[in-house]
Amino acid sequence: MSSVRSRRGGSPTEGRRTTGRVPRVHSTRPVRTGVRSTAASRPGRRSSGRASVRSASAAARRRPLFTGRAVLLGALVLLLALTLAGPLRQFLAGRAELVQLAADGREMDQRTQDLEQQLARQADPAYAERQARERLTYVLPGDRLVVVVNGETVEGDAGTVTPKGADRRPSSWYAGLMQSLSVADG
Repeated sequence: MSSVRSRRGGSPTEGRRTTGRVPRVHSTRPVRTGVRSTAASRPGRRSSGRASVRSASAAARRRPLFTGRAVLLGALVLLLALTLAGPLRQFLAGRAELVQLAADGREMDQRTQDLEQQLARQADPAYAERQARERLTYVLPGDRLVVVVNGETVEGDAGTVTPKGADRRPSSWYAGLMQSLSVADG
């Protein structure tokens, strides 16, 4: 109740705490015209000197290395980094996979183009004839076939070429058997 009474009425010192000191009353001095007053000549200001050096060093000593705000900011940055690490890793893996798939697609396109060229070549009758002559040793009527057997050139039709020194077929089955056994025995 005393605080309510001091707010509404009563003496001004009644609700205030007292420190035991006499309150300072500043007097105002006249300021000369044309001359500005400096901060040092103002009442209530301390002059710069030893007191300010002491207060700065004391403030530096009292300040902790990590404040609560710095720790909170560091924790938030760490939480943000941990939150973004998984999606960032997935994003980079996805980009690498896209690059790999694009390279595979280009390779498949090249293979498709090569196969289409091969298909177009095989549709040409001259190419088919040339391949039959080279791979299957087909001979058109009137062409001459040259076959190399055991380092010797033999000429003739494809069906009549026999190597030199080859005997005729054996007359009976047992003669053929005996001949194959002697060839196998070496």
